[in-house]
Amino acid sequence: MQRFNYVAKDAAGNEQRGVVEAKDMAEAQLVLRQNDLVAKSLVPESSGGKKKGGLNVELKMPAFLQSKRVRNKDLTVLTRQLATLVESGLPLLRGLRILAKQSTVPALKTILQGMCESVEGGATFSDALSQYPKVFDNLYVNMTRAGEAAGSLEVSLNRLAEFLEKAQKIKSKVKSAMTYPVVVLCVALGITGFLLVTVIPQFEKLFADMLGKDSKLPPITQFVVNLAHNFIDYAPFVAVGVVAVVILCRFLNKTPQGKLFFDSIKLRLPGFGNLVRKSSIGRTTRTLGTLMQSGVPVLQALDIVRDTAGNQVIANAYQGIHEAVKEGDNMTPAMEASKQFPPMVVSMVDVGEETGALPDMLNRIANTYDNEIDDAVTAMTSLIEPMMIIFLAVIVGTIIIAMFQPLMTIIGSMSGG
Repeated sequence: MQRFNYVAKDAAGNEQRGVVEAKDMAEAQLVLRQNDLVAKSLVPESSGGKKKGGLNVELKMPAFLQSKRVRNKDLTVLTRQLATLVESGLPLLRGLRILAKQSTVPALKTILQGMCESVEGGATFSDALSQYPKVFDNLYVNMTRAGEAAGSLEVSLNRLAEFLEKAQKIKSKVKSAMTYPVVVLCVALGITGFLLVTVIPQFEKLFADMLGKDSKLPPITQFVVNLAHNFIDYAPFVAVGVVAVVILCRFLNKTPQGKLFFDSIKLRLPGFGNLVRKSSIGRTTRTLGTLMQSGVPVLQALDIVRDTAGNQVIANAYQGIHEAVKEGDNMTPAMEASKQFPPMVVSMVDVGEETGALPDMLNRIANTYDNEIDDAVTAMTSLIEPMMIIFLAVIVGTIIIAMFQPLMTIIGSMSGG
């Protein structure tokens, strides 16, 4: 038996150090996994932290990758490709080498090469993934670990690929739906700022020369002129104030109380609040269903779901469900007591628990919400587009009318003269 020094993370994410006895590296890793520990490094005690016979699996993420993330789109493609290779019977290590060779994303290529070295040194695939937490989250690592334990890694990879593809599809739809109104709003604000700073002052001088400085302008014209003066005088202070508020909000959002406050506001916003709630519940139910289908223990799955909820209010609700399940209760009472889940979701979860088909029921909830989100985004886009056009037309039209009213007075006086 050999003694191995290890540095590992437990289920709560805390770092643990110690010594494990095993006949070889593979058995030492198995002992750690059985104790819910994920090895960061595992070194034979006699080696003094150096490589011995190629068994050192200590692997650190390159410094430049600490701050550089892999795009979700690239990760989705990688997962689908790896699932296809493993499903076709290709050994995992060879599949990783093929993907590392073919990858055109520098960060992903480096990660795949590091994973090849780790797996070749005796680490499991899930252990190799856990070395890159900024790329492969707990959901990814735990699903692959469950697949490895069940001997069905290709099934877990296929489920992961489907999960990532659906998540990417919803994200792309929401992003594309919001692009148009944001662009129109920026154009409207840009045009308005340009008119207030450059055009309106020129018209004001023209009116003063033609009508006299003491002449009274029409109310709408006077309003626009005053608005231009205020904009020119106070715009820098307003800009600084806006930047300060944004920075303050971002800082507060990083605190537990601040995040809970802002996330609760998001859920109460008219129109958008319902979309945020559906998006969060749809994502979490799909995550929970996928994890349970892959064999991840329900308490561990609920921990992962809580951390991926994307909204602190919903995350707190899942924490309450976790505590109830830990005490031996079903999910349904705690889910209903949280008042964060629609009755339809509670009813379907109740049916799933009664029939023993909870993972399938959770995925059905997610599919239903995906369709509702898709319809809501389409409807919102159809509504926002004409509203933004009207908004832009009202701003520009008001300025034009305000400037032309005095001009009509000037033209009339000149004609009468």
